[in-house]
Amino acid sequence: MKRALLAAALVAGISAHDRASAHPLPDGATLAASFDELAAMVADPRGPAELWLRGTYRGDLVVKRPLAIHGANATLEGTGTATVLTIDANDVNVEGVLVRHSGRRRTTEDAAIKATGDRIRLSDVRVEDSLFGISLQQCHDCVLERARVTGVGEVADLGGDGIKLWEAHGSIVRGCTVERVRDVVVWYTRRATVEDNVVKKSRYGTHFMYAHDAVVRRNRVEGNTVGIFVMYSKHLVVESNLLAGARGAAGMGIGFKDSDDIRIAKNWIVANTTGTYLDDSPRTPDQPVVFASNVFALNDVALRLHGADKGVGIHGNDFRENAVTVEIDGGGDALACDVRGNHFSDYEGYDLNHDGIGDVPYRVNALSTELSDSQPALKLFQGTVAMSAIDATARAVPVLDTKTLLVDPAPLVRAPEVPKP
Repeated sequence: MKRALLAAALVAGISAHDRASAHPLPDGATLAASFDELAAMVADPRGPAELWLRGTYRGDLVVKRPLAIHGANATLEGTGTATVLTIDANDVNVEGVLVRHSGRRRTTEDAAIKATGDRIRLSDVRVEDSLFGISLQQCHDCVLERARVTGVGEVADLGGDGIKLWEAHGSIVRGCTVERVRDVVVWYTRRATVEDNVVKKSRYGTHFMYAHDAVVRRNRVEGNTVGIFVMYSKHLVVESNLLAGARGAAGMGIGFKDSDDIRIAKNWIVANTTGTYLDDSPRTPDQPVVFASNVFALNDVALRLHGADKGVGIHGNDFRENAVTVEIDGGGDALACDVRGNHFSDYEGYDLNHDGIGDVPYRVNALSTELSDSQPALKLFQGTVAMSAIDATARAVPVLDTKTLLVDPAPLVRAPEVPKP
């Protein structure tokens, strides 16, 4: 019993000293002993350029000068009435801190961290119990890396955005994990890089709007309502991402609205209600939207189009076991798309000269689509066995097959190798 009490006392002592022995301070380091001391040193223009934190500091902190804050096993716990950590300065570095307990005001977007300035770096920070997570607003050439943001509830819509970039030109979001938030947003931002992140159980995995010249690569976006959605943006590269499990009526792996000059390559778009949705993208055919070497697998609808389809390129993709390959809103077709050299698991042609290219074109001829266009109530059954049987019957009896939606004149007979993200 005495040994147990002694062990408990030792653990409590280590906690009180915040495991300083496990994370020793460098020689000459300045350690803030309390929140009041921390706030005073941060507010002092002549204060130390680097501060170390150990333990829990309760209060809302404002940084208005260049500063480095280092924490290990350190917590900055807000008052629950406002943003916990506000940065309004250039050249600020914060690392290794748990930031929690923001206010709940949507009008002011109370957050764990709000940052404005140039060359701000946030590394290995964690966010809990905060309405909004991390906001980089007019934060130019800033870096957010290895952050972990967890929303305030089980229902993503109840919280705010997990990560927000607003006029954050040249900024990087890398290696972060975001779960149960509303959205990750990149708005009014040029040259953003979003890479190696995980976004789960949220609404929009990443929502780009007026976000030009962005690079989106090697992210795992799983189990959200929408994986990635791009609006009013141009010059994007979307590469080597996993976009999976966007289910429900609005479920969508990746979608584009009024966007130009987009390259979507080497992504796995898997098990979504709609794999890809295009709405008036591209707006101008000379700035194409090109899908190259992607895997579309097990989606209810692999490709859904709404509006213009000129300027859409679909090359070298693997369409694998989707319930419906293509669906067109409004009764049109995708014959103006540049479709060539894709693999389709339901291709029924042959390759007599063994060059790897089918000797007859791949066609999507969908009587079911024509029926659902004339009788909208039948859309409820799109992708079901019954509708598939109607299309199979139409293929067997060509006189019934009156609507061609898509043609690939040179389909691949073997699936291309696309590395898994």
